[in-house]
Amino acid sequence: MNPIESLLQKQPLAIVDGALATELERRGCDLNDALWSAKILMEQPELIRQVHLDYFNAGADIAITASYQATVEGFAKRGLNRSEALALIQKSVQLAQSARDEFWSNEGNRKNRAFPIVAGSIGPYGAFLADGSEYRGDYKLTEKELMDFHRPRLETLIASGSDLAACETIPCLIEAQALLQLLGKFPNTGAWFTFTAKDGEHISNGERIADCAAFLDQYPQVAAIGVNCSSPLFIPSLIREIKKKTDKPIIVYPNSGEIYNPATNTWHGETSCESFGLQSKAWYENGARLIGGCCRTTPDHIREIKAWANQMQSAN
Repeated sequence: MNPIESLLQKQPLAIVDGALATELERRGCDLNDALWSAKILMEQPELIRQVHLDYFNAGADIAITASYQATVEGFAKRGLNRSEALALIQKSVQLAQSARDEFWSNEGNRKNRAFPIVAGSIGPYGAFLADGSEYRGDYKLTEKELMDFHRPRLETLIASGSDLAACETIPCLIEAQALLQLLGKFPNTGAWFTFTAKDGEHISNGERIADCAAFLDQYPQVAAIGVNCSSPLFIPSLIREIKKKTDKPIIVYPNSGEIYNPATNTWHGETSCESFGLQSKAWYENGARLIGGCCRTTPDHIREIKAWANQMQSAN
């Protein structure tokens, strides 16, 4: 049984954690860097562990590792050799596991909770480019080239003991196809696939989310299908589109609702944790069974999701 299936047998909703990179920024880290959050794996790993722990304490059932932008090629540009790069990817799993184990060691934290899981983050090729192309998908690589790029990280995340892979922020179907081909080399490992979306029906590169869901539905190793790092406003429609083509669990963890300006590296627009929590309840009602947050969400956003989830479980 894949770990998501196991979680959802114990509870009606599995809560994914919130943002890592923007949360690290909120705590004083300078991430104006091509390595983004992976830079903190090198400089302040204990801070990453603390963020994971804070999300578990807020109610998260799933921690996503700090490997989104951690690649052999990216670290090579910083002067690290292959062994050093792979060691940092391994460390991203160990930090999440360590936070999970500390959380679980407190008997009070186990009440009405399933044992939390660690998802190894695999960000898209566009994240390595650090030019925003994870929101366009216009890089012209073949499926094989994408497989070659992603292979070392996936191998390391699996070998390090992540419970499944989080193939996330995917802008184009060919990248999902490449990752699926790669995943086939590891038949005992499952993965979720989440895309970035440009509206309520299409992923960033223009393909229909329903077509992506139909393709992924064929593969037993796909543990969940959904959307991340996109506007919360698109989520209800996207869930409905995915539901048309698959019975697999639907996962959504959008941004807070603020809008990012890449020209100035700033966020704009007021949002609140409470409104995010209310929106997330509507996503559940539309059919999502794994819910969390992406950019600009915090432990308080996850706490809001956990609050209504607790009320729902008590009512049942």
